[in-house]
Amino acid sequence: MFSELAPNYTPSILLLLHRHKLSSWQETQTYNNQNILIMFSRFHALFPLLLLHVLSIRTYKCDSSSSSFSFSSFSSSSSQTLVLPLKTRITPTDHRPTDKLHFHHNVTLTVTLTVGTPPQNISMVIDTGSELSWLRCNRSSNPNPVNNFDPTRSSSYSPIPCSSPTCRTRTRDFLIPASCDSDKLCHATLSYADASSSEGNLAAEIFHFGNSTNDSNLIFGCMGSVSGSDPEEDTKTTGLLGMNRGSLSFISQMGFPKFSYCISGTDDFPGFLLLGDSNFTWLTPLNYTPLIRISTPLPYFDRVAYTVQLTGIKVNGKLLPIPKSVLVPDHTGAGQTMVDSGTQFTFLLGPVYTALRSDFLNRTNGILTVYEEPDFVFQGTMDLCYRISPFRIRTGILHRLPTVSLVFEGAEIAVSGQPLLYRVPHLTVGNDSVYCFTFGNSDLMGMEAYVIGHHHQQNMWIEFDLQRSRIGLAPVQCDVSGQRLGIGS
Repeated sequence: MFSELAPNYTPSILLLLHRHKLSSWQETQTYNNQNILIMFSRFHALFPLLLLHVLSIRTYKCDSSSSSFSFSSFSSSSSQTLVLPLKTRITPTDHRPTDKLHFHHNVTLTVTLTVGTPPQNISMVIDTGSELSWLRCNRSSNPNPVNNFDPTRSSSYSPIPCSSPTCRTRTRDFLIPASCDSDKLCHATLSYADASSSEGNLAAEIFHFGNSTNDSNLIFGCMGSVSGSDPEEDTKTTGLLGMNRGSLSFISQMGFPKFSYCISGTDDFPGFLLLGDSNFTWLTPLNYTPLIRISTPLPYFDRVAYTVQLTGIKVNGKLLPIPKSVLVPDHTGAGQTMVDSGTQFTFLLGPVYTALRSDFLNRTNGILTVYEEPDFVFQGTMDLCYRISPFRIRTGILHRLPTVSLVFEGAEIAVSGQPLLYRVPHLTVGNDSVYCFTFGNSDLMGMEAYVIGHHHQQNMWIEFDLQRSRIGLAPVQCDVSGQRLGIGS
């Protein structure tokens, strides 16, 4: 699966979330050991829906033994500074107190870049849970062509015929097999856990990163149809950048052997994403857990997801009495555990969710007041909610919550304090706001898997090592790590 990774190409791309105006940087012209910095604007943990677009991108060389940097070029053929604009958008969330709200991703990261010849401006959601990158393509039936990619205006656009090896073999991990349309072009239909979908043709095109151009075309989906639960928001979704282990993902096609990210919980420094090696002497040693690989196709197992083995859940250091058998994928592949930065919260299969919910409820008895609305299920998956006054939030009630630890083979993720609860937008009871437990029930989502969302990955250095098929974890202060890298406040 990783045969396409280039062993001699070891660039690093650093994506930094930042709220304030970027500092100016001194550029130098070097070529080897490239790093690319992408800046994101800050989102608050309690905002209902925030779409983060890349604020800027800078390339520079990183010295792994110190925090010194010098600029270099991302492109092997030129030495240029890469700059990608970033936008922040807050989307209001409708509230229906007695209804089950549809599941959707509250926070997504989108990078703005240019595609085609001549270049066209496009924004794409960055998703480590998806393989194929795609763009919303301009079609005559599309009433809103703004920010869509128009293949008819690009001389470098090349559709993929359904008879090509790319269509016949490299789409093998798609949930819905690729097909042949009436024009004998490779046709793909993609579906997602939030009930959204996209449909169109596979093609090859040149993607431009700032003033630099990728030397080889990237295969992507040119989608004429994108649908979801909110038609108005559907028109604002212009594309997706797939980052999983599939052969057609952006990571695989660009040849990155590993990448890391660190999401901070602070307002002034949200975090960063580093594509490439992170051999920094100051970095806390990582605890590694192997990625699970199953070669045999199974109906409920995503073979190109970042799958690890969940071995247990601890609350305040005590393991819950969960049978090991329910944590292991069964003969159909149901029950895999995926680490997905494209999903906000964490979802557990029914029996495990029930055990954690019951224990957390018991431990918070006398500390928090349960929101007594039997028909309310936040986003259709989270049914344990509390009424909390602003005064109790200010006086630190969240610090009294028990710690929930997700235990894997060789590593664990501990969640405590604010990330355990999420404020429901636009819902108040008297002077109280409503906060929900940020672990959801996968069964209510209709998904036969455990998903570890980015909300529970705050202040963790997480490395995806594709060459060694493992994920490394270490608790860190992401703002401090950013300062070590010479970025942030």
